Amino acid sequence: MSNSTAHHFIKNPAPAIRAYLGGSFDPVHNGHLQMALYIYQSLLPIATLQQRKLQVSLLPNARSPFKEQSTNPEHRLAMLKLAIKDTPLQINELELWQTPPVYTINSVKTLRARYPHDSLIFIMGMDSAQSLDKWNDGLVLTDYVSLWIFNRVSISQNDSSAKNPDENKQRADNDLVMQNSTALQSQLPIPLQSLVADSATDLVTPNLQHLTDRTNLKNVIRGRIYIDSRPVTAISSTQVRQKLRQQLPRAPQLMDIKHTAKMQIATFQSINAIINPTTPNSFAKWLNPAVYQYIIAHQLYSAAQFR
Repeated sequence: MSNSTAHHFIKNPAPAIRAYLGGSFDPVHNGHLQMALYIYQSLLPIATLQQRKLQVSLLPNARSPFKEQSTNPEHRLAMLKLAIKDTPLQINELELWQTPPVYTINSVKTLRARYPHDSLIFIMGMDSAQSLDKWNDGLVLTDYVSLWIFNRVSISQNDSSAKNPDENKQRADNDLVMQNSTALQSQLPIPLQSLVADSATDLVTPNLQHLTDRTNLKNVIRGRIYIDSRPVTAISSTQVRQKLRQQLPRAPQLMDIKHTAKMQIATFQSINAIINPTTPNSFAKWLNPAVYQYIIAHQLYSAAQFR
């Protein structure tokens, strides 16, 4: 192979696949990681087959426009780094250091301008997708990226389905997925319903058309929507914060923080267990042990913090 040919391949790699899960991550919990890892595991065979780079990133925001306050960005970033350790996930700090409020539409425009040829996917739950018409230009997100939407279910629902011994379970599950996808599609804002794809592969089909006018990106790339009916844990950071405020030590007990952390962390599962959280301890299902240790050490979300 000539040097010029080799240089050509280096300069023009196959379009990458980049997926982003946005949120405050205040704190990051296992529901976040479960969705992101599902995406990675689903896209890895496609990326490998197509010889494309795969990147699945958590995209922490500066502060949600729907919240009055959030934990210091340095703390949230530190917890994210602990949570993704030993996973293939990454962190994108695009929004984190911007002056709030920062809107998703501006971020996806920035990402599309930065990666004009790549397959870009924005990950969200169905609860967020249903309210896209209330976001700032939420209905035009698909002018720049595709959407991967999860229908979140309760932990009890997830556990019960995992214990189903029926020998025809796989076939029944496939039928249920199709039924759920059809039903969920009707819950999206009407302008988005026609964009729903049958397969996740439709979201990562390389765009072979060369983009020459960055100002008209949205006219060249039209995103698709994939509804993933696999059950993921329906927990929120708000629930986690409320639980933490009930159980974390208050100011007079600060001398016992290290002891409390050791007692709590001893019951936790490793990050490799988050895909199927079934242990009885609720925090083992909700938080990575290193994240919980960090929360204890810095007394985040405690009742004393909000006095």
